[in-house]
Amino acid sequence: MEMRLEVVQVPVADVDAAKLFYTEKLGFALDHDVEYIPGMRVVQLTPPGSATSIVVGTGMTTMVPGSLEGLQLVVPNMAATRAELLRRGAEISEVQDMGGISFAYFSDPDGNRWVIQESTAPAEPAKTA
Repeated sequence: MEMRLEVVQVPVADVDAAKLFYTEKLGFALDHDVEYIPGMRVVQLTPPGSATSIVVGTGMTTMVPGSLEGLQLVVPNMAATRAELLRRGAEISEVQDMGGISFAYFSDPDGNRWVIQESTAPAEPAKTA
């Protein structure tokens, strides 16, 4: 059996503001913006280099806008990523070192809270005697 998480819904109140934030401030690619049926708009966005996308829209979820928290974007270089996001106008927290792993935080216009985590090298396997 194989299962891949490829799309996550993010609840927003203003789809156009969210679309602008994710594309302009964060550099996500706009995959599509369609209205399948009246009242159901689906805007799919993908972070650079990611196999997983997010979806914002109308008529898809009962989640309260701004109620999502803890989605993590893993980046190879925290300093470079944070600098680029700040340059784009995103509000990103200061970097926090949590025992050798760096994290920074931001929220979208609705208050959905995200985490940026710097990737770390895999641990070395323990040597046996």
